[in-house]
Amino acid sequence: MSVFAKASASRSVRAVVTGVAMVGVSALLLTGCSSNAAEPAASESPAASGDAQTIKAGDRNLTLKIGTVLPQSGALAFLGPPEEAGVALAVKDINDADLGMKIEPVYRDSGDTTTDTATVSVTDLLSQDVSAIIGAASSGVSKTVIDQITGAGVVQFSPANTSADFTKYADKDLYWRTAPSDLLQGEVLGNQIAEDGNSTLGLIVLNDSYGTGLADSTTAAFEAAGGKVVAKSLFNEGDSNFAAQISEVTAANPDAIALVTFDQAKVITPALVGSGFPGDKLYFVDGNLADYSKDFAPGLVAGSKGTLPGLDVGTLGDFTDRLKAVDPTLTDFSYAAESYDAVMLVALAAYAANDVKGTTISKYLRQVSGGTGDGTKVTDFKAAAKALAAGDQVNYDGFSGPVTFDEYGDPTEATIGVYEYAADNTYARIN
Repeated sequence: MSVFAKASASRSVRAVVTGVAMVGVSALLLTGCSSNAAEPAASESPAASGDAQTIKAGDRNLTLKIGTVLPQSGALAFLGPPEEAGVALAVKDINDADLGMKIEPVYRDSGDTTTDTATVSVTDLLSQDVSAIIGAASSGVSKTVIDQITGAGVVQFSPANTSADFTKYADKDLYWRTAPSDLLQGEVLGNQIAEDGNSTLGLIVLNDSYGTGLADSTTAAFEAAGGKVVAKSLFNEGDSNFAAQISEVTAANPDAIALVTFDQAKVITPALVGSGFPGDKLYFVDGNLADYSKDFAPGLVAGSKGTLPGLDVGTLGDFTDRLKAVDPTLTDFSYAAESYDAVMLVALAAYAANDVKGTTISKYLRQVSGGTGDGTKVTDFKAAAKALAAGDQVNYDGFSGPVTFDEYGDPTEATIGVYEYAADNTYARIN
């Protein structure tokens, strides 16, 4: 089932779909995202909130340097390969088009919040005069570098940040993302847990803006659907022993347990099941929905479910095959499409502006996504570049979906898929 639901235009703390206890929702069309995020600085105006910029016709001769701070190490390292493959494929498609734009990528590691890897990487990238930085994957990591990036007049574009805190962050209109706010994922996850017949829920949660934000939105949706959260136990990035959290949550005897974590799930999950909790009553999220066929005993999490933003790559034609051509080792494709589209949107904004300065690119990002400008729908760089060279407005729809940015740089259309684990501990979309 794929249901579209309109969200409240307010950005208060209200639930995403006010007054609707909808179950099995896999797609949401927003007119705005609720948020408890910090307000923008008084001197700031929402990104590209006015009319679209004029597109000047003519050929381009642009070299655009793009950096990445994606996880090659740390708790989200499993997301690094698909995200970097998405970036590399977009770079290849743009350069192969040979339409007056050359992309020069510079790949760097983001690490996680237990290190200063991201800060070191960003410092290096800024010294190389990149116009935009793709990343980080972790909301917590992005919080450590967002001021450094945007303060330098460089676009930060995350394919995977989902914390609601970024919606109204004081980012000088330079922060953008193709991933939807966790207010949406929590809505879907909480309702799915309730739809599965669970009356009580426990949560084991990473204590950062991503974990607590997603846990809160999941709790709100689950309790709005009639359930009750009976336990929530937090841990910090870098922790390696989760016995206390497991004991605290299982002591409340919940019907189901949601793991709002990164790769800590590799340790928590076997310990939970080993303690006697049923493996098919666990729920995963985008930070840990991964192929566990080589990590867990067969059948350990068979029947468990999880949520993941984005379209199912199995529906995207040859996109998966082309990603594998870039990286033959890929087994997980999470956020690959969002990474591909991040590069495409940055490139199209630069092409539309005929300028590679980050502050100029940011002024065109919303309109090339279709948020302003009433442009012609395009789905690839060649078609878009030819239209822009003719002076026409474009509306890019990518592999991650329509995108269509709002005035805060958030996508206004998003898909949240529900997945289920099979006996071999691999997952497939069921909704």
